[in-house]
Amino acid sequence: MKILRDNDVTIPKGYVANSAEDALRVSKKLVEEGAEDLVIKAQVLAGGRGKGTFDNGFKGGVKIAFTPEEIQSFASKMIGNKLITKQTGKNGRICNEVYICERLYSRRETYFAITMDRTHSGPVIIASSQGGVNIEEVARDHPEAIVTHPIDVTQGLSKEDALMIAEKVGFSTKSQEHAADSFMKLYDVFISRDATMIEINPMTEDSQGKVYCMDAKFNFDDNAAFRQKEVFSFRDWSQEDEREVEASKFNLNYIQLDGDIGCLVNGAGLAMATMDIIKLHGGEPANFLDVGGGATAEQVKEAFHLITSDPKVAAIMVNIFGGIMRCDIIAQGIIAAAEELNLNVPLVIRLQGTQVDDARALIASSKLRILACSELDEAAKMAVRLSKIVNLAKEASVEVKFKLPLL
Repeated sequence: MKILRDNDVTIPKGYVANSAEDALRVSKKLVEEGAEDLVIKAQVLAGGRGKGTFDNGFKGGVKIAFTPEEIQSFASKMIGNKLITKQTGKNGRICNEVYICERLYSRRETYFAITMDRTHSGPVIIASSQGGVNIEEVARDHPEAIVTHPIDVTQGLSKEDALMIAEKVGFSTKSQEHAADSFMKLYDVFISRDATMIEINPMTEDSQGKVYCMDAKFNFDDNAAFRQKEVFSFRDWSQEDEREVEASKFNLNYIQLDGDIGCLVNGAGLAMATMDIIKLHGGEPANFLDVGGGATAEQVKEAFHLITSDPKVAAIMVNIFGGIMRCDIIAQGIIAAAEELNLNVPLVIRLQGTQVDDARALIASSKLRILACSELDEAAKMAVRLSKIVNLAKEASVEVKFKLPLL
């Protein structure tokens, strides 16, 4: 909202609060400024907040209120608790702040977004007359209601095209000029801030024909962090998984998942294929972890730290295809991590490519007990089988010590 406000995009009046007392104060300020009714929104980095439930049992991360005291009561139930939505997973996300704004009454709600699109090799506007709902459902049930408009980056978004889009999505004649102006300002934000997506849902029109951006979601290009210091200074690390935060310090691409088979792979495509084949054989990956094409032994060691810090991990599968990445470098990292962490979970390794024979020799000479597989399918089957054995042993409170064949 600050970015929108700084770029003269019309938004409802609103303030952030980090305590129930602060929420009462800013609510009274909004009333003094002319707000009749109020809305409080949990500042949690996830969608579906309105239908979410807090870990204390309080339902709804977005609430309408009619008095500052009501806002204070809602804030006391939100701040300091975790909100669980369909996007957060069962653990939820902590709510440290709430956003309190005036409630506006709209006569029309639309959807507007700008995103990068490979089909058109550039930015594309996606808009719909059906705003305020999940756009995925609109695209599925009413594809005719979606307006798609590619933008030539050398020309930008023209006033004529902006007016045409405003008319197509159903803005009234008296509001089309303001809607087009908002579209053009949003495109300027998209380009100047190195955004990869700007989503306004809903973008509304009131009875006077004024257009407001009521709610927003922005994504930014991580590669532009060096020149978008203000944008990236807003990053709230408390909203992100601790392991993902730690991974970013070592330039590892890590995403926490709900399964029990840890994955260490080089290359995003190979990582996705590895997770798919694990699921194909009845297993569930515990993470997405791409060490990249030029990983060092230190990065591989840190990757093992991340994987084993998840108590659910019952087996680890390493799948390395050595092209740019040399298999012997991966092997050095595996050896260092296994010795330091004293791994007590089964480890399945599939190595192919550059310096693979040197890698196998390194691991064999280390005397580590690792199950080696030359084929990906075989490795996935073994990882799934071993994870099931470990989980059954846990349920029976039996300690399992794996004595696997040497590589």
